[in-house]
Amino acid sequence: MEASALGRRRRRGWRRAPAAGSPLTRAAVVLLLSAFVARATPSENSTAQVTSTGSLIFQNFEEGMSGVYTCFLEYKPTVEEIVKNLQLKYVIYAYREPHYYYQFTARYHAAPCNSIYNISFEKKLLQILSKLVLDLSCEVSLLKSECHRVKMQRAGLQNELFFTFSVSSLDTEKGPKPCTDHSCESSKRLSKAKNLIERFFNQQIEVLGRRAEPLPEIYYIEGTLQMVWINRCFPGYGMNTLKHPKCPECCVICSPGSYNPRDGTHCLQCNSSLAFGAKACV
Repeated sequence: MEASALGRRRRRGWRRAPAAGSPLTRAAVVLLLSAFVARATPSENSTAQVTSTGSLIFQNFEEGMSGVYTCFLEYKPTVEEIVKNLQLKYVIYAYREPHYYYQFTARYHAAPCNSIYNISFEKKLLQILSKLVLDLSCEVSLLKSECHRVKMQRAGLQNELFFTFSVSSLDTEKGPKPCTDHSCESSKRLSKAKNLIERFFNQQIEVLGRRAEPLPEIYYIEGTLQMVWINRCFPGYGMNTLKHPKCPECCVICSPGSYNPRDGTHCLQCNSSLAFGAKACV
């Protein structure tokens, strides 16, 4: 990426090409310069500081601060030589953790598709699943619910409910129990939530197997629970193994010339996009 041409300065300092975006909740970037950077006093009130060791440090980093930074240096290799000027250009990218979640599908033998009992059962099932993962600061969201008449090889036509739902992690501070230790990592909580849900569906099979009475009208069909791990980036961010090979699974802010309008995995090409973190191609 090229920065716009910048004028010379008679002493060291930093400039940045302008960029736009919204603030991140948590981010910090540390850029280490080469050892020959001259001594500089850090600014006390700036989000960008140049330390005495030549490090450029950002505090309270915002995605709008992504862009091209140019360092202007004046130095003398030896006392006898003339002053030399040097420009160092760096591209600073904001990044966010991926938005990942589990997506489940399951099927139930159902009442007639126009029956109110199916709707009531759907609400009850979501309540149970949500309560299962509540203490893990996870949430269950219904993605799709459909009822179909399915032709069975021996039983003829029967009604079936097709459920698709997701399980995702919340910020720990939003959960019912504040948590700060290692077990609070999003991936660990999601893994525990997945295990609880799988156990819940297995228990339904065990309960049905112990029943002496006829099967209820609505019940889980054994073996139909399927699970997929979903990785997505937030709008304005995407994964790019070619541009960011050291962090292929990072959701990095979209560069000018690209955008991500929704929770996709990659930034899409958009020649008219001039800003970092574009969410639309206009």
